[in-house]
Amino acid sequence: MESRPPIYSTATNLKQGYSPPWEDLSIIGIAGSSGSGKTSVAMEIIRSLNLPWVVLLVMDSFYKSLSPEDHARAHRNEYDFDCPESLDFDALVQTLRDLKQGKRANIPVYSFKEHQRQKETTPLYSPHVLILEGILALHDPRINELLDAKIFVEADMDVCLGRRILRDVKERGRDIEGIIKQWFAFVKPSYTKYVEPQRQISDIIIPRGIENKTAIGMVVEHIRRRLDEKSEKHSSDLKKLRALAADEELSPNVFIVKPTPQLVGMHTILQDPATEQVDFVFYFDRLASLLIERALDCMDYASAIVKTPKNEIYHGVQPAGTVSAVAILRGGSCLETALKRTIPDCITGRVLIQMNKQMSAPELHYLKLPPKIETHSTVLLLDPQMATGGAALMAVRVLIDHGVEEHRIVFVTCAAGKWGLQRLTAVYPEIKVVVGRIEEEEEPRWMEQRYFGC
Repeated sequence: MESRPPIYSTATNLKQGYSPPWEDLSIIGIAGSSGSGKTSVAMEIIRSLNLPWVVLLVMDSFYKSLSPEDHARAHRNEYDFDCPESLDFDALVQTLRDLKQGKRANIPVYSFKEHQRQKETTPLYSPHVLILEGILALHDPRINELLDAKIFVEADMDVCLGRRILRDVKERGRDIEGIIKQWFAFVKPSYTKYVEPQRQISDIIIPRGIENKTAIGMVVEHIRRRLDEKSEKHSSDLKKLRALAADEELSPNVFIVKPTPQLVGMHTILQDPATEQVDFVFYFDRLASLLIERALDCMDYASAIVKTPKNEIYHGVQPAGTVSAVAILRGGSCLETALKRTIPDCITGRVLIQMNKQMSAPELHYLKLPPKIETHSTVLLLDPQMATGGAALMAVRVLIDHGVEEHRIVFVTCAAGKWGLQRLTAVYPEIKVVVGRIEEEEEPRWMEQRYFGC
């Protein structure tokens, strides 16, 4: 039995920079005795919210790995897993801080059978709401400073013991005698010493656990109000940024391909609704090839010497390292044909990012990056259209979280709005952007629909 991975729900001034919406994470802490029903309460909150990107993070993942001596004690039910010293609070605090800042966090996987952390981890990106659940979720003052709400779930201790027996026998393969021994030796004393004092600092106390629908409803309404405030602030920031973008010059790292007669002619064909799909694909691929060729001018090159067929020495250049590309799905796939024609051996990856229309915020749904992408000299980020820049912002954040240096990223797009470009380069001033044309602000995405015919 291993620790439970994070559970997802299914459903500015330019000169000062802009904070992407996922940097305003709401964290709810739920503490209580072992067997009090904390997980059930957390799952009911997630169900009642009925929102995407609400994540349950269980503190069991942050148990410390045991030494051989402590491992033997644990198998004799003589090790205290309910005291603060058994948990790695430093790692947990850093994880929460990273998520608050919009960074990726790697959640440990803990094996209860081996009493060790496993080599693999579970990546987690900052969601809208994170529910931290554990017997000591409100114990560390550093965690309490990060919480938007503190909840304590209480239940009769005999009921808690019964639930713990059922859980540990079914999920962790333990015998009843050992469970009872550990309960009276460690669990019950730790409850009095460490767990119950958290009740005094909680914002909401939920007696009877999941049966207390009134208290759970209060928590759900609090979270909804918090999300509404976040959405209003985000919309306000975007409006301010848009107003400032109208008067600001584009960053020198934005390269608009020169509008030659050939290029303007291709744009004319692409924007003509009468253009048949087969012709649209042909001219789109031509345009995309020109954009990718321009993007290659932004990469680093090293001097190279070759001997010509006439046995003469030619002083030239060659790429300074590996070039890879990441397509923002689904639109980014439109540029992959041109990419393969231009760089046949290019390593590719994909991210699926969709905009939450209710909150005007990007959400990451899928991720598959090239191996060792952090060592590549240039990473092309592909998307045929960019309006607000939200998806591009998150995609760049994902690459940086995986070790790609900002100045090595080249964003390639066929069309972009000016304030979307301003927004992207205000947050990430070192990336380079290659764009085919500046389009009307917030123009609907239509290129991938014409390209794929659906």
